[in-house]
Amino acid sequence: MELTLLGTGAPRGLPRPGCPCAACATAVGQDARGATAVLVDGTLLLDLTPGAAFAAARAGHSLGGVRQVLLSHPHDGPPVEVPAGLPQPGRVPDGRELALLTGHRVRAVSMDAPGTGYAVHGPDGQRLLYLPPGGAPAGLAQGNGEPYDMVLADVVGRPDALARLRAVGAVGPTTDVVAVHLDHDVPPGPELRRRLAAAGARAVPDGATLVVGVYEDVPDVPRRTLVLGGARSGKSVEAERRLEAFPDVLYVATGGSRSGDTEWASRVAAHRERRPGSWRTAETCDLVPLLKDDGAPLLIDCLSLWLTDAMDAVGAWDDAEWADGGERELRSRIRELTEAVRATRRTVVAVSNEVGSGIVPATASGRRYRDELGRLNTAFAAECEQVLLVVAGQALVLRG
Repeated sequence: MELTLLGTGAPRGLPRPGCPCAACATAVGQDARGATAVLVDGTLLLDLTPGAAFAAARAGHSLGGVRQVLLSHPHDGPPVEVPAGLPQPGRVPDGRELALLTGHRVRAVSMDAPGTGYAVHGPDGQRLLYLPPGGAPAGLAQGNGEPYDMVLADVVGRPDALARLRAVGAVGPTTDVVAVHLDHDVPPGPELRRRLAAAGARAVPDGATLVVGVYEDVPDVPRRTLVLGGARSGKSVEAERRLEAFPDVLYVATGGSRSGDTEWASRVAAHRERRPGSWRTAETCDLVPLLKDDGAPLLIDCLSLWLTDAMDAVGAWDDAEWADGGERELRSRIRELTEAVRATRRTVVAVSNEVGSGIVPATASGRRYRDELGRLNTAFAAECEQVLLVVAGQALVLRG
């Protein structure tokens, strides 16, 4: 199957009319996007949007051969007039299948929000899944068929839709995931590409023609990532965002519950509210066994609290104990951890504080902690494919 993406933006397009936000201000050139509409083999049109006929002409195509127009969602943009000669748009009821004379079969996929998804089977067996904005498939069964060759979805708005598809095997390592319905939630350009790559997805400009089933260079999701940042920099949000498109994540909280500390309890509650409901949580500083085991992706938050626990265990705060084997024992624990990171086969995203750029601590123990955390971050980063520094909510790629 050959697809032409007549538009790749949200229903109101990008930039949004009259919107003064920074993302809309920079959405120019290839980063400007019309409302998403997809022309399949010149015969099937998924979503009719304003200016679809002109968009097709700009891409070197005509809508004259379209035999079926299917809508996935009610548009909240301007009313759409049906161009002369184009069939009246319709919608397939959930679960029903439509067979076209062209050899395409279209099955309606039920969603967890208003709208309809479409699974399109081409005449030669290629499989495409097209999802509406703001929706994820509902009622998916484990192992229900082979992975789709291509998925067009609202990756930014509903990353959990990808997680659901991955959980049941509908999205595999070679599935080409293309982000559509792109809105002004993420600044266009490098930041959008970086976020999509972390989810194993990509974006293409309006008018792009894609061939379903032809291998594309699917973004390689880093297996080991370290996210650094100062206090309240957004480093935990960035780390969580990197795994929200994957199922069965194990969130490893190294800080414990700290019974009686209400301020800490409010921090923990804020983290839990952000995390997808499908994630599991383990409160532990025993990271090495988790890294050695096979299993779901790990999100470790954070290494700085792991180090506090390790320094407590070796008596690092007492100068005499530190000199009498404590320093040597801490070095051994850090080496054991980094060796486990090097050998792990799990996807790992770890968070750590960057504390070496501010005021020099007033106490000897504070300076010791600062120095040891710098050494730990350096050793851990050396074993990671990607290292990020988050400043004011903006992620700077240091490696990868």
